[in-house]
Amino acid sequence: MTAMNTEVLVVGEALIDIVMPLEGEIAEHVGGSPANVAIGLARLGHPTTLATRFGPDARGERIRGLLEGEGVDLVPGSDAAPRTSTALARLDARKVATYEFDLDWQVDPTLVAPDGGHLHTGSIAATLPPGGAGVATIVANSRPHATISYDPNARPSLMGDPADAVVPIEHLVGLSDVVKASEEDVEWLYGATPGEAAERWAAMGPSLVMITLGPDGVLVRCAGETRAFPTTDVTVADTVGAGDSFMSGLLGGPAARERLRAASLANVTPAVERALACSNITVSRAGANPPRREDLV
Repeated sequence: MTAMNTEVLVVGEALIDIVMPLEGEIAEHVGGSPANVAIGLARLGHPTTLATRFGPDARGERIRGLLEGEGVDLVPGSDAAPRTSTALARLDARKVATYEFDLDWQVDPTLVAPDGGHLHTGSIAATLPPGGAGVATIVANSRPHATISYDPNARPSLMGDPADAVVPIEHLVGLSDVVKASEEDVEWLYGATPGEAAERWAAMGPSLVMITLGPDGVLVRCAGETRAFPTTDVTVADTVGAGDSFMSGLLGGPAARERLRAASLANVTPAVERALACSNITVSRAGANPPRREDLV
């Protein structure tokens, strides 16, 4: 197995978001949920390595340039795709995005997170074949010596029938210490309320389960307790990358599994509040543009 010399290993897609508003010009931004999380962690000062896949084209060079500029290391071979993947993000009147994907995804299944470090994965990369099976192997091989976080970030147009998607998703939930999803994710998967989904996933093993509620904040379940955390009012530019920024803010201090298991809801409250602050800053900006440490004042 190939171990990464880093504090956090993020595994998943990096692509170009082509953002199409109802009015105005189309814009392109570097995106992909795992890549956004990696950038967010690096901006908060955490040594971060990304295992991803993009092509040797102009869009791929843009991805590489941004990641390197943000201090995110790339796993060798991340630039081996025949082309760079894209996501067409159509914004509605509320500036909420829906996506259409052109995606190529594979990953080296021998990768493992560092001893005492943290592995984050999720989104399309964790379910789309052939790379999804490789991600599951990386998570299983990393779990004995690293904490794990997972964001299903469901994409119905790529994941097919929810009855099929729920199998790999719940497998990864059961291997994770921290799980974050949106209320849209759990509605699509189960037709369940956020509270029902949080209770279901917490029973599978994670110490911390969070269901984001859009402008209404986040529902958190930890140590048998459930609490809703509201967000603050913010002028929304768009919601691209908001959940990813929440995740990177939450993971600002990866904890050992034993500490997570012993944590109370009160113990994790500061991390949740920091995550909400990161998300608010991101939605106030165009594209996936998470805050730096100095922005969190």
